[in-house]
Amino acid sequence: MRIEDWFLTEEERGNPASKLPAWSRGNEVRPLVHGATYFAELQACLERLDKDDLLLFADWRGDPDERLTPGGPTVGAAMAAAAERGAIVRGLIWRSHLDLLRFSSAENRHLGQEIEDTGGQALLDTRTAVGGSHHQKFVILRHDRDATRDVAFVGGIDLCHSRRDDASHQGDPQPAPMPDVYGPRPPWHDVQAAIRGPAVAEVEQVFCERWEDPAPETRDPVRRLRDHLGRLDDAPPLPRPGPPPPPAGRHNVQLLRTYPARRGYPFAPEGERSIAHAYRKVLARARSLIYLEDQYLWSTDVIEPFARALEREPELRMIVIVPRHPDQDGWLAGPASLIGRADALRRLRRAGGDRVAIYDLENHQGTPVYVHAKVCVVDDVWATIGSDNVNLRSWTYDSELSCAVLDEEEDPRPPAGALRFARDLRLTLMAEHLDLPAERVDELCDPVAAFDAFARAAAALESWHGSVASRASDGSGGGASPDGRAASEGRPSGGPPRPPGRLRPHPEPRLSRVRKLLALPMYRFAVDPDGRPPALRRTRGF
Repeated sequence: MRIEDWFLTEEERGNPASKLPAWSRGNEVRPLVHGATYFAELQACLERLDKDDLLLFADWRGDPDERLTPGGPTVGAAMAAAAERGAIVRGLIWRSHLDLLRFSSAENRHLGQEIEDTGGQALLDTRTAVGGSHHQKFVILRHDRDATRDVAFVGGIDLCHSRRDDASHQGDPQPAPMPDVYGPRPPWHDVQAAIRGPAVAEVEQVFCERWEDPAPETRDPVRRLRDHLGRLDDAPPLPRPGPPPPPAGRHNVQLLRTYPARRGYPFAPEGERSIAHAYRKVLARARSLIYLEDQYLWSTDVIEPFARALEREPELRMIVIVPRHPDQDGWLAGPASLIGRADALRRLRRAGGDRVAIYDLENHQGTPVYVHAKVCVVDDVWATIGSDNVNLRSWTYDSELSCAVLDEEEDPRPPAGALRFARDLRLTLMAEHLDLPAERVDELCDPVAAFDAFARAAAALESWHGSVASRASDGSGGGASPDGRAASEGRPSGGPPRPPGRLRPHPEPRLSRVRKLLALPMYRFAVDPDGRPPALRRTRGF
């Protein structure tokens, strides 16, 4: 396998101003599935930071009171403690929209203030397109005296409420506001990557470029005054970056980004769409299985390379895991979130027919799990974990950061041709969704067998739900809540036991013509804006 067949070359990145190398060798990348796993490891790493060590982080939302472990420190306290021990702490936090829109302006300001109060520095950053966000979520820890301990965490997990869930999917005890259908503690599925080796220095470079952007963090005079009074507007120089950490493993890593074309960043004056470019390159090589977990799955332009791959390859299958319900439930916000998905799913099914399977997740009590993960595995060769969703906003408008991995070790299990990291990542995620014990995970190596296993498990769980609802409606047994979800794990009164697995077939989104017409402007201009230059919009290219 040639790396350049799967990774973008420097020219293919499409951003001549970027100083990132095309890729780096000798890294170790470990998937951290679930926020509880990530937060526990992050806490352990933060506790080891000492004088002159470096903590850099970028976040979409940060809640200073979010606990990293059940009895452990909060995010704000853990970072503040590192600063008090003499570590250099710098943060870039999206300023955010109003909390009225279920975003996080107040929380982000509070986290920044807590870090400031202990000698660190956090900027509230709005240097992005109008209506866009800084959606990158990463943390870098570099050690002044031992570079082998350096680590970067990259992915989709914010340092905030609702993220500290685990494989049981009972939800974070500190929940963020969500639609009622997700319950008082919304179950949350997410993934982060822990990176060691030379690629840590590349993640640091991504942070440094944003930190050193000479544009003001905000042009709003009221906000500028407020930031100045709170000491949230000064950006002291960062320490001169040290050499990259030594090799730590066998993984090749390529960092992929999005920056909008409408804002002249020194490091991306025409924007950057390397996430989109990478998907298009990789999907042109797809032959057997595309496995995708995504929060949104919007936009027919973004879906088109997936659809073309399905049309080109008659044996190619695609599995998609999405949330069952949007994270916004207003009369217009809910439909606006579904417009793009409805069109995208129709296009995929038209291209692949029964070779395309769309699922959502629930926990063992029948509560829907909110899928926030942004993971893709293609042919068990190329894998990516990042902050980007499959929509125009993530591919063209917001700032995003993703970590693509090519392992240098082939997987010895048949069928041949897979690489170890990509296959192990897919199997780990699929085994959890199927409730498959570890000794049976290898049954999923074959893409066709894995595709069929998902179909059987989802059909069995759907049938069980149907029997529970039927017994409840005819009075022959309980076991269902008013909204039709199973009331408890296991066997309803006199009924069959709940089958293993958490997979439900994802229903086709349905919108009335009136609600779609009313929500369409919100979808196009607020929910999923297009940040491409006009010439690319006309050609529907990236």
